[in-house]
Amino acid sequence: MGLDDVEAGVRRVRDEVVARLEAVGVATTPEDSPDGLARLLEAVEDFERSVEWRGGDRMVDEPVGTRAPEQPDDPSFVLPRRVPGEPIESFIDRIADARDRGR
Repeated sequence: MGLDDVEAGVRRVRDEVVARLEAVGVATTPEDSPDGLARLLEAVEDFERSVEWRGGDRMVDEPVGTRAPEQPDDPSFVLPRRVPGEPIESFIDRIADARDRGR
């Protein structure tokens, strides 16, 4: 396996992670590292598990496209939105804080 194959594999995985994040309304940027994106996806999935554990319904609490959820079960069930220009680590920390506030 050559370097080109490894780089193509990294790009493919990065694209898959970005698609999963964007499907639940999470903004990403081209500057986000593959490692940062993996940690972001983990934070989002952890937040979602926490919401489900507390009886929330992510289908109701997920944003619709770029809009905020219209009628969340509970505002604490809504995944925070990434502020334009916000570093990925700061956003991951805010997701963890939101998860912990709801527990």
